[in-house]
Formats: sequence, C-alpha cells, structure tokens
Amino acid sequence: MSDKPVLTAIEPPAKEPPDPFDLESLRLSQNFIESAGVKKLITEIPIRKPSPQDFVRVHPDPAYRADFLMVNLKDDREFYLVRPELAAELAGETISKTIYTAINRQRTLFLWPVTLPPPDGRDLAWWRSERDAAELAMGQWVRVKANLSLGANEIATARGVVPDPEWPNLSFQEMIRIAFRTLIIDRPDHPVIKRLRGLE
Repeated sequence: MSDKPVLTAIEPPAKEPPDPFDLESLRLSQNFIESAGVKKLITEIPIRKPSPQDFVRVHPDPAYRADFLMVNLKDDREFYLVRPELAAELAGETISKTIYTAINRQRTLFLWPVTLPPPDGRDLAWWRSERDAAELAMGQWVRVKANLSLGANEIATARGVVPDPEWPNLSFQEMIRIAFRTLIIDRPDHPVIKRLRGLE
C-alpha cells in the first residue's frame, strides 16, 4: 500500500456569464454607422432662408444653383415653383429667385431662394445683402441675420478654421425634385392658381 498522498483536483470557481445588459458592451462606438456601411438617405430638403443662429455654406459649383419663377405663399410659409409657360396665369403673383444649394454645420441640406433684382431696378437692401451673403458663403462659413434698424441683413463669418462641408452625392435636379415634389405649379387648374384667383 503506497504512502503517497492522494492529490485531488481543485476546480476553479465557476465564471459568471457576462451580463448581457452591460452598458459598456452595448454602447455604440462613434463611428459605428460609418463602419457598418449605413447610408443616410435624403428624403426631405427644406426650402428656406438660413436660420439666424446657423453658420452655412453654399455649393460653389454653378450647376448647383439656378434661377426660377416662384410663388411665395406667406400665410402657409411655402414656396412653389412655377413653370414659365404659366407666368401669365399668375401675373403679379410671381417673383424671380435664384435657388442656391446650402448646408449648415449640422449637415442639414436645404435650398435657399434669394430674390433676383427686379426688372424695374427697385432692388431692396434686403435682397442685395442676401445675395451678397450667398456669394460669400461659397468660400466660407457665414451667418445671416435680419437687422430691422439697418433695413438689411447682417453677415458674419466664422472666426475659427472650420472644415469645408461634405456635400451629399445628389445632383441639383434630384434635390429640386425632392424639395418641390408637391410644390410645383404645373397646370392652369392648379389649386394655388384657383386660390389666388379667389376660385377656392
């Protein structure tokens, strides 16, 4: 009979399974969306002036701006595109505007309608200063704010070095189609024409 001691294996304590609700393991990393290959679809594009709190840029490519005939329904705060052949149907109601492609620091894309000089030469300081702001925004970040006592828009530029914007991969025509898909006057019996004639 052997006098050797009998060795018994000591099992390590059982490991607790990981907590499936551990916040550190659940939290998404900042670049998750990019690394997962998710593409953000643009389904809405506002038509508006820049917010007075926003710094904005304007697309410098001439292909991303154009002149259009428009109707501004101020009560509804809506801009409508007007097909040129319907200009006579809306005599006295339309205004010519340049639509610029713009973006703010939060990467919100929008279309910025800016009034063109009228044929009669009565160009307002409000319109001139807005056109100046749009031109300036092609090369730097600017903020546009109405100043009633000045009777024009004040333009401020960003002080720090701010990277250029990343423009979405959309053509200007695609942007116009998205923004104005329900806001185009394209027939003589359009509800807006009837409304402005007092027929509705």
